[in-house]
Amino acid sequence: MASVPAPAEGKRLGPGLVLATLGAIAFSGKAIIVKLAYRHDVDAVTLIMLRMLFALPLFAAMAWWAGRGKPALTRRDWMGVLGLGFSGYYLASFLDFAGLAYVTASLERLILYLNPTLVLLFGWVVYRRRITRGQVLGMAISYAGVLLVFGHEATAGATWETAWGTLLIFLSAVSYAVYMVGSGEFVKRLGSMRLVGLATSVACLLCIAQYLLLRPAASVLHVAPQVVWLSVLNASLCTAVPVLMVMMAIERIGPAMAAQTGMVGPMSTILMGVVILGEPFSAWIAAGTLLVIAGIFVFTRAGR
Repeated sequence: MASVPAPAEGKRLGPGLVLATLGAIAFSGKAIIVKLAYRHDVDAVTLIMLRMLFALPLFAAMAWWAGRGKPALTRRDWMGVLGLGFSGYYLASFLDFAGLAYVTASLERLILYLNPTLVLLFGWVVYRRRITRGQVLGMAISYAGVLLVFGHEATAGATWETAWGTLLIFLSAVSYAVYMVGSGEFVKRLGSMRLVGLATSVACLLCIAQYLLLRPAASVLHVAPQVVWLSVLNASLCTAVPVLMVMMAIERIGPAMAAQTGMVGPMSTILMGVVILGEPFSAWIAAGTLLVIAGIFVFTRAGR
């Protein structure tokens, strides 16, 4: 009997899963690189400026490529891009970088992984979207996992610093959730790649302007060479490249499956934190991580 050829969807599934997995792992490496850079006496303002300085040409090229032959942006479009760039990439990134100075990369990734629950809550507040009991259960499980890891870190080190870093990173997740909720209309109007390219370019310019306002321009010349190379790696491998990978994965397997595949992110961050940074790994961290991942899995399944 002749074999039946695989459908086009099947042929796209494998590459899509690979892209989504590699994108999640690359994204998760950002926290590791930031923690490594902090070992060389650099602050968050300078570090995020360097990351965005090197990422700006990549995102500007992305915006240009996606906008070829498309209508010019209206004034309303530009206002939306500016607002989304401020919330989703400038403020969220700065708060994340600042928080990483106080907490481990593992806790940071678990907090940011709560983003879908925040998007749902904002959707309920703004658009009165229904929340199911399954989603509430998933949220409860995930937040219990984060609290478990937070409690372990707070008792093992400086409680105030852990609390402050956790608050900063949670606010980063909130800021990015605002971007996710507000971007729906503009994604339809501009397309995802064009919107991401423009919004991230805006964020890059804001981070550079922040540095010029708060730090002497010449101070960047005294940054350790390791910080510069780490920032280049962060801007390319852990920022621009995974953005493209995830968008290409969504085109092939859809946002739901891409999100499920992204569950590899927290695990890879924890693994790299232990191997590269020498961060501790205990039963408490393992239990908290499993709770967060299980909760998000229940949450996403209940939302279908």
